[in-house]
Formats: sequence, structure tokens, C-alpha cells
Amino acid sequence: MELQDIVFTDAHKDVREKARKIAIDLLLPNAAKHDKDESYNEAAMNESAKQKLLGTWIPKEFGGTGIGILGLALVVEEFSRCDPAFGVAFAVNALGSIPIIVGGTEEQKKRYLPKVASGEYACCFALSEKFAGSDAGGLSVRAEKEAGGWRIFGEKKWTTNGSRAHLITCFAVTDPKSRSRRISAFIVEKDDEGFSIKKVEDKMGIRAVPVNETLFDGVFVSDDRLIGGRPGLGFKHSMMTLDWARPGVAAQAVGTAAGALDLAVTYATRRKQFGQNISGFQMVQAMLADMASQTEAARWLVYQSAALADAGKPVTKIAAMAKCVATDTAVKVATDAVQVFGGYGFMEDYPVAKYYRDSKILQIYEGTNQIQRLVIARNLIKEASRIDYYASVIPVEEQKAFGGELVGGNC
Repeated sequence: MELQDIVFTDAHKDVREKARKIAIDLLLPNAAKHDKDESYNEAAMNESAKQKLLGTWIPKEFGGTGIGILGLALVVEEFSRCDPAFGVAFAVNALGSIPIIVGGTEEQKKRYLPKVASGEYACCFALSEKFAGSDAGGLSVRAEKEAGGWRIFGEKKWTTNGSRAHLITCFAVTDPKSRSRRISAFIVEKDDEGFSIKKVEDKMGIRAVPVNETLFDGVFVSDDRLIGGRPGLGFKHSMMTLDWARPGVAAQAVGTAAGALDLAVTYATRRKQFGQNISGFQMVQAMLADMASQTEAARWLVYQSAALADAGKPVTKIAAMAKCVATDTAVKVATDAVQVFGGYGFMEDYPVAKYYRDSKILQIYEGTNQIQRLVIARNLIKEASRIDYYASVIPVEEQKAFGGELVGGNC
């Protein structure tokens, strides 16, 4: 696997410090309230916009700061450490706008990206449907061509930030007969006639960010809102977007794990049983050591995937690895943190319960971890045809057991 130098510039350090201050001042004291009320932390998002954090992943020529995906990961990690739900609320703006960055026309980029960078436009990503979750190619929402544009019909499911978004990137079927160019991506605005919020989901976790059913009841969008300017590019754009966005999801997971670990260590050094702090017990120490080690390992896998994305190099496999490993880690660390808290961890009086609830969705959205493992394995299998260094150490007569000589490209 190709390695990329991970360089933290002054700009990276600056956005991380700004995010950390917002997290400590505005997220940590209010996370429980927003979770209970299912309310959005407007103050934190407004401050994020004021500090130009919403332009982190957007190129400078389109109103952003151009710091990139690594910068996005650093910001999301800090936010998620103090409130995983806000980490989602922030990162979904990247998910919703990256299709325009990777596939939009110059006019589309100039029209929409500055508004995302400034915080004027919040975003969402309308891909999943009731019968098309992991099977992103199985969409039923359709867009029909008519004079001057397209008319979109159907429902989307689990649209994170749907009820707050000004800009909706919607994926719809434009050519049902095609296999490779079946889907197209469109820019929908919240005030477009026919667009509405059908349902607000009642969720187990990330309760401070809305997740919705979104209805497209004959929504008309002009030709200039077809992403890329021509139909049939939607599946390609969705896969490119997820490759770039998965380091952000993985960063949510690292932040969630780090926050749960913080709570567990703090609690263990204060909770007394059998006349001493439970941090003195070797079984507890072993749990804390594993939690810390797994979080740190996941963190650097995230940074490597983000650095590769910023360098414009292939990231499909490593982004899937980062997403899979980091989100599995978040769930395990949050579960172990609850265990360290014992009976108190099961009570909503303590914040560790929220980390436990918030962590689970990370293994599901933006590609389940089962799908990530398939992506990783398929890439490994493709790469196997290029590995030839074993051929020199396996006798030719034994190579026949593998179906012939082991011949490949350069290792």
C-alpha cells in the first residue's frame, strides 16, 4: 500500500485549535441538553462558520481555505470528542458538498461552494432509500427530462441534516435501461417546489442532528443543476464522494473513542472500591490500555487516508480500512467505557451513555462495515495479480498447484 507523508502545517494546527476551543466552550457544556431536547447546537455551528471551519475542505478559489480532508478530519475529531452528534452535524456539510467539488461544473462550484464555506448554506446528501441502502446502485427515485431541466419523483430515507439543509445533493435514476450510466446527481434547494420533509426520525443516538425522510414530489431542477452538466455520472460521483468523506466519518469515530476514553480514565482515577481507586486494579488497567492503543492506531489510519486524499492518490481501500477500523474501535471503546463506569455507566445521568448510543451509527452509515470489508478484500484481490515476489521462492512444479506459473507485475 502506498504511503503518504502526513504533514501538519500551521493551517492544520490552527483549525484544530479553533475546533478544540469551540468543542470545550460550546459543545461539552451543552451536549446533554441538546441530546435530550433533540435540538441543534446553533451557537457552535455559527461559531464554526465565523472561524471559517466550514471552508476547510473547499478550495480557495471557491471561497474555502483549501486546507483539505486532513484538516476536515482534525476538526471533526475535536468536535466528536466532546459531542459525537455535533461531529456528524458538521461533517455532513462536507458529504453534501463534495459531489460538487469532485464532479460539478465551474459554474456550479462558483455558485454554491462559497455559500457552503461561509455557513450560509447547510448541506445534506440524499442517496439512501427504503430499498436501497448498501445497494447504492438500486435506487428507485427517478428524474424525468423535460424542457429546460428535470423533474424528480420519489422518497429518500435517512437523510442526515435534511430538515436544516439549504442544499441537497440528490441521486436519481435518469436512464433505467443503462447499467453503467443509470444514475445522475442533482442540486436541489430547500425552497424548490415539491421538496418537503416527510418524517423526522426518532433515533437511538446522534439525537442532536436531524435525520429525515425527504420527499421529491415532482421537484423541477433546471439543466444547470445537473451535477457535471450531463446525465449518467451520478454513481461515479457518489463513489468518489464516499471515498473522500469516509476519512471524515472515521475521524468522528476517533473523536468518539477519545471522548469515551477520557471519561473512563477520569472516572477510574476517582471511583473507589475495596479501599482504592479502581484505576489501581490490573483488569481495569488492561481495559484502559487496550482502549488507548486501539484509539491511537485508528487515529493514524485516518490521518493516512486523509493525507492520501489530499495528495490526489487512490484512497478507496485505505478509506474503507479507516472507516471500518475506526468505527469498530469507537463502538468497542464506548462499550468498555460503560463497563468501567459499572452501574453508573448504564444511567443517562452520566455522559458515557451518550457516547455508547452515538457510536453505533458509525458502523452503519456511509457504507456499513460489512461493505467496507468487501471493498477492502476486493482491492486486495485485484492487487494480488501484481505481486510476483513469491514466484522466485516457490518451485515451478509447485506453482502448478496454484493453476499455473505465478507471474505478475512489479511488487
